[in-house]
Amino acid sequence: VETLTYALAQLGKPYVWGGAGPGAFDCSGLTMMAWASAGVPLLHNTVDQKGEGTAVTDLAAISPGDLVLIPGADGTLAAPGHVGIYLGYGLVESAADPAHGVIVQIWSDFTAGGLSGVHHVG
Repeated sequence: VETLTYALAQLGKPYVWGGAGPGAFDCSGLTMMAWASAGVPLLHNTVDQKGEGTAVTDLAAISPGDLVLIPGADGTLAAPGHVGIYLGYGLVESAADPAHGVIVQIWSDFTAGGLSGVHHVG
């Protein structure tokens, strides 16, 4: 619950590469700080976060708080370049890019470029 409460409180904040709050975030900085609010340390890098927690192999088992990894603008399926946090109800929050900042997207829009993986942490 702390993880999602923290993440949702960041909505609308700007995207800054390397940002980990409190005023601005990049994608992995947002997920790192959201999980840190619940006492769970994550590394501040999308590819590193792909190795965190346990892979969710059945999307029916996805849970709020899970990391959703996608290729993004500069990654691949094997080496994702973007990460968001699953909110439930088919919604994913992420620090999207400098034009949009921290936003919520529907699953199909967030994963339109492919899904690198979902990881359960905590």
